[in-house]
Amino acid sequence: MALRRKEPPHENHERWLVSYADFITLLFAFFVVMFASSQTDKSRARQISEAVEKALEQGKSVGVPPAVAKILGGTIDDRGQGNAQMRGPGGAQRAEKKSPEEVLELTPSLQRLTSSLTDEITKGQIEVSLEPRGLVVSLKETAFFPPGSDSIDPSSYSILDKVAVALKEVNNPLRVEGHTDSVPIHNARFHSNWELSAARAIAMMELLASRYEINHQRMAIVGYADTAPETANDTPEGRARNRRVDIVILNKYVLGSPEAKKKKPLYR
Repeated sequence: MALRRKEPPHENHERWLVSYADFITLLFAFFVVMFASSQTDKSRARQISEAVEKALEQGKSVGVPPAVAKILGGTIDDRGQGNAQMRGPGGAQRAEKKSPEEVLELTPSLQRLTSSLTDEITKGQIEVSLEPRGLVVSLKETAFFPPGSDSIDPSSYSILDKVAVALKEVNNPLRVEGHTDSVPIHNARFHSNWELSAARAIAMMELLASRYEINHQRMAIVGYADTAPETANDTPEGRARNRRVDIVILNKYVLGSPEAKKKKPLYR
């Protein structure tokens, strides 16, 4: 009697499906967890946003001082200077949270200048504004410099006399900033707007030191050319606003911050 040969067991070629199914299950669980986490973050962000809006609305109802609201970001409907790009040169800067005492450090100087320069402000010869970085006195080119020149017009000394009084009443550091419009300049004296803006800042600094005896050690000068305009350069009026020299009475609290210490003037 012949013995039957035992056949080998059938090999299962589909065992990989078990591992694949486990992998898909774990991947699905991972994405479910990630989705749940993102929904939680959105909920928390919404709660924080609602709390901030409520706080700002309450501040509006109790009458936050305008100068404080302007610097710290205003109200819900008033973006203010603290919510967007901080005004002034140097690119985008994040406004620091400050107490009213720090923000209003230069308010007396602001009030004094606004009162003494009422006519000049009305005529558009000068602008005075309080910003997070300090008190900015903006001298428009048409009232202080001939076109394309860094020679200060002597007829503007009566205006500078009033500005110098306010500068000498505080001991804050000063920064003199030169600005131009975007129209290129090339004459016998200046080959670029960079040279013109820096030369005007230097001329103003030298006048403040020689005529009004303001210590050189308090002052730094910066030339920005057309890189920090107040408004667009696409109209004659806009270009006129951008041609200016800004005298900045620096806020001591901003100046003492770690962020401010990292920023150096272009020229000094």
